Amino acid sequence: METRIWSEKWRLAALERTDLIRIGLVSVIVAMGYVIFNLQGNTTDIHAFGRSAILWMARRWYESGGDFSHGWVVPLVSLGIIWHRRRELMAAPKEVSRLGLAVVIGSLLLHWLGAKSQQTRLSLLALIGLLWGVPFYLFGRDVAKILFFPCAYLIFCIPLNFLDSLTFPLRIFVTIVATALLNGLGIAAQRSGSAIYSMAGGGFSFDVADPCSGLRSLLAMTALTAVYAYLTQRTLLKKWILFLSSIPLAIIGNIARITSVALVAEAFGEKPALGIYHDYSGYVVFSVAIGLMVALGQLLNVDYRKAWLRWKSMISSHTSS
Repeated sequence: METRIWSEKWRLAALERTDLIRIGLVSVIVAMGYVIFNLQGNTTDIHAFGRSAILWMARRWYESGGDFSHGWVVPLVSLGIIWHRRRELMAAPKEVSRLGLAVVIGSLLLHWLGAKSQQTRLSLLALIGLLWGVPFYLFGRDVAKILFFPCAYLIFCIPLNFLDSLTFPLRIFVTIVATALLNGLGIAAQRSGSAIYSMAGGGFSFDVADPCSGLRSLLAMTALTAVYAYLTQRTLLKKWILFLSSIPLAIIGNIARITSVALVAEAFGEKPALGIYHDYSGYVVFSVAIGLMVALGQLLNVDYRKAWLRWKSMISSHTSS
């Protein structure tokens, strides 16, 4: 009996020592992370942005014309998802994982590469890898599986300014489709580059400028759809289908916006259309895109086999009666 009691005491003491070691390791890693990413995280144009990779990222959110201004919301969403799954995290079995240690080492090497090549985005990607790899190493595969999406979602924080090259093709595509829609609705319109002209005398004339290309709404919609797909879809395939649909949905929303501006200009004149309506027409983009996103999500969740059997039984009952 005494042997069993002493064995239980030793087991509890070992668990307490393990917890203390984990707390110590987390403290050391947090301190190292602060030094690496906040004091030595940025090596690009230090005089303008400083050495902090975090501050470099935050400034880029607002210096890119607002295309990445949604970046500050992304960490809050990630924390919300972790809080939503907190019971699963607590219940998951805990064990040290060597594979997690490999992720940590790989992330540190990626940061070194980013610092050497003056690519702060690589350092930020390495920070995300560490945020996932450290719990992976300390608590094991099950915890890492739960944390994978909220950590991967932080990629939307990284400003990918090279996407600005998509602005011009998006402008041209939107004007082509919007002009075709206007002509289909009976409003004679003509396109010249990224500008749309009314063929009627004294009609509207406006240019689809860079801010109206739809890039901002496209980036915001991909971030929003990623969360919606993760929370509402049952299978990985359906999650990916819904997520990838965010790109055409955002473009459709922007086409609806440009077309509606032309319709308002045709009905009420160019001044109100390009004035107050244009300033608030961004809501048209998100209303259309979000509505389509929800509708597609609902369609993906339909059990078509059960729906077919139900419809078949209804047809049979009506036929027999």
